[in-house]
Amino acid sequence: MKLDYKDFVYVIIQGILFVCYLLNPKVINFDCASLLYMLGLLLLGIGMVIIVYALFQLRESLSPFPSPRADAKFIQTGLYKFIRHPIYTGILCVVFGYAVFTCSSFKVIISFSIYILFHFKAKYEEKKLTIFFSEYADYQKTTGRFLPKISTFLAEK
Repeated sequence: MKLDYKDFVYVIIQGILFVCYLLNPKVINFDCASLLYMLGLLLLGIGMVIIVYALFQLRESLSPFPSPRADAKFIQTGLYKFIRHPIYTGILCVVFGYAVFTCSSFKVIISFSIYILFHFKAKYEEKKLTIFFSEYADYQKTTGRFLPKISTFLAEK
């Protein structure tokens, strides 16, 4: 599929937010209880596992752009059976987890900004995927965007 200017805009904004995330202004940190440290670390670890597994599943279909590659394959197994955008989910777990682990209000704010970007980027991507794959609309009904739909788990039993 041909890349649109929006593809580049989303990737550029994502890059800018990731660079901002790397900044560490100490001015707006908060105190964390040890439980929050552990929760942040757990979320960080879960996010890393999700990213690696989802990347392994996508392989050649992987692209930083929301528009699917011309040779993209429609994957509905593994994590993609439950979540339409597991890489975004993994990244969100990592950025929120690390923000909480480091007790950085700045990183929490940037993490929310990344979530908002991913929300709009995923909606745009899903429009493109619906055009590219005829069965994508049905797939959307059974899977969650960033988290699994409870109905998917109930249907499994």
